Amino acid sequence: MTPWRGQRRKRLAFVAAGIIASTALAAVPGHTVGAAPRDGEPTPAPAPSAAADPAVPAVPAVPSTPPIPPAPASPVVPDAPAIGAYLDYGPLGVDRMAELSKWLDGTELRVGHTYLPGDRWSNIEGAPRFLESWAAWRKAKDDRLFVLNVPMLERNEDHVSDWEVRSMLRRGAAGDYDEHFRVLAKRLVDLGVPDTVVVPGWEMNGTTYTHRCGPDPESWKAYWKRIVTVMRAVPGQKFKFDFTPNRGRDAIPWTQCYPGDDVVDIIGMDSYDQPNGMTFDQQVGEEYGLQHHVDFAKAHKKPISYPEWGLFRNGDNDEYMRRMLKWMDEHKPLYNTVTDYCPHGVWQCKDNPKSTKVYREALSGLPTNPTPKPTEPVRPPNCSPLNLGDWVEYWLGGKLCVRFDWWERREQRARG
Repeated sequence: MTPWRGQRRKRLAFVAAGIIASTALAAVPGHTVGAAPRDGEPTPAPAPSAAADPAVPAVPAVPSTPPIPPAPASPVVPDAPAIGAYLDYGPLGVDRMAELSKWLDGTELRVGHTYLPGDRWSNIEGAPRFLESWAAWRKAKDDRLFVLNVPMLERNEDHVSDWEVRSMLRRGAAGDYDEHFRVLAKRLVDLGVPDTVVVPGWEMNGTTYTHRCGPDPESWKAYWKRIVTVMRAVPGQKFKFDFTPNRGRDAIPWTQCYPGDDVVDIIGMDSYDQPNGMTFDQQVGEEYGLQHHVDFAKAHKKPISYPEWGLFRNGDNDEYMRRMLKWMDEHKPLYNTVTDYCPHGVWQCKDNPKSTKVYREALSGLPTNPTPKPTEPVRPPNCSPLNLGDWVEYWLGGKLCVRFDWWERREQRARG
């Protein structure tokens, strides 16, 4: 969910991406990936069934899919949680990561996050010139993550009707679009980023995107399985697939869209500070909210993530920022990327000074390669622990301590 105020900026960026992709693929760019606020939007009335509409081609409602290749055994995500920010979808986003890291007193951003344009299939296939800068950034260090949001259908922001969405989902489930995802997978492997975290059809429980689930959940799930099957079949791949709905119920409960444990590696959630007047505790406890997300992932033995999060309807809400950072500290997502432009952001947006202060103080000067806190911390003998706070200790990998026998040990060395 990317709001209307940010949509114009994102649209301009994606138009540029379309131009880059078009140069590489001889395609003409059109409308692209963006988003809109979900609260306050009316839920569309049920559309007539596809079978009853002569304009909709007859295709199986729930087609069978080929056997699903197993997920790669080697992990793609680092052992310790990784932080990042969405700064721009193109090469500028790569450049800005170094600037944001400097602003955070050297804290390394280990997540690079971008979106493929969703205007036409040629861009969803991932033009090499679009992906090259991200691939180069990912390959520069072994512990980095490249997260790529992938539209499941073209014309992804064109307000396509439910009956047409239903038809397209069924075509996808039947295999009509397999080649587009095969091309994308091969390009990612050829660029040297076979361990990309792929986020297909994000925010599928809303109404913003053509790749929404609501018009036909069964076909949507079958189509997701198809995409994963095709991409996993490409030699050399190590992809991980992140299922990421909006927080809350939205147009349809996101649990009704879940395609199955065999084709999902990570269960994510896009969670912004909305709707207006909702407290953080309500965001936690609401139906299909933050707690439900954590519990659902635990029940399915999957790690969690927050590919998009940030401020929104409640303005410069430092309490939200503080609580969301604490929530992630407690629940250890594999990665999170704050959406960093107005009204959501904390670095590129100057409208949120209180929240910016909270974010910067919490994340500045963190170690380059944090390690998880041990289950049972082992304290060296004659050591007095320092209380640095839960957040710092988590990223340090545990408590620091000062030996209280240092003077005695120094004397022993001097006598030596």
